[in-house]
Amino acid sequence: MVVFPSAKINLGLTITEKRPDGYHNIESCFYPIPLVDALEVIESKELSFTSSGISIPGNDDNNLCLKAYHLLKEKYNLPSVAIHLHKNIPIGAGLGGGSSDGAFMIKLLNEKFNLGMSNSQMELLASKLGSDCPFFIQNKPVYVEGTGNVFSEISLSLKGYYLLLATPQIHVSTAQVYAGIVPKQSETNLKETLEKFSMVTWGSSVKNDFETSVFKLHPNLSIIKNTLMKAGASYTSMTGSGSAIFGLFKTEPEIELAEPFRILQL
Repeated sequence: MVVFPSAKINLGLTITEKRPDGYHNIESCFYPIPLVDALEVIESKELSFTSSGISIPGNDDNNLCLKAYHLLKEKYNLPSVAIHLHKNIPIGAGLGGGSSDGAFMIKLLNEKFNLGMSNSQMELLASKLGSDCPFFIQNKPVYVEGTGNVFSEISLSLKGYYLLLATPQIHVSTAQVYAGIVPKQSETNLKETLEKFSMVTWGSSVKNDFETSVFKLHPNLSIIKNTLMKAGASYTSMTGSGSAIFGLFKTEPEIELAEPFRILQL
């Protein structure tokens, strides 16, 4: 059985406060985009994990696909499986690819082995893999609060827009960028702005708090954002803590494309 875990972008990202447990509360909107990995699972004599495409750093045992399998194995009588992940979503770019892989693994196992879990049950399990993992269970636009784990509905559709996505090979240290953040409450109502106001007005109020510190560390990212603005984007931003930058266009942008740029239709 094969599924296609998808990436997401952040529309706005405000760090609202630092919590007593050391984590941070945020305000954002997660929006799924059609940039996908491929995840295949077949029954096997023994559990195995292989990957292709973009090289995945670290130990395979830490991969969220395997962690998701072991999580469900504790609750259900799952057989051994062979897992293959073809990695296409850039890693460490703020696109949520790893979290999506873990969540889609839960959904795949639920369907393949007729486990009968509801969305809420799968979201609860996904939350054990990471704060944003539950988002990918239903994989639809949501308004986000808490540590990135509290979701509510948002009336927002970007259908028909073109997304120009830049994924430069720049590793952004999350610890470094958080060190440059001063938490503050949002000056505008993000949910209301996204739902009710024209996209061309978003630039002044729908901001990513990480951009200031990340762009200081990696000035080329600011240049990329300016390039997208000059190309006519209605809105452009960094997603997550970077390093991916995106621009939203009403019509297909006329721009000479080369790595790290690609166009996706929403």
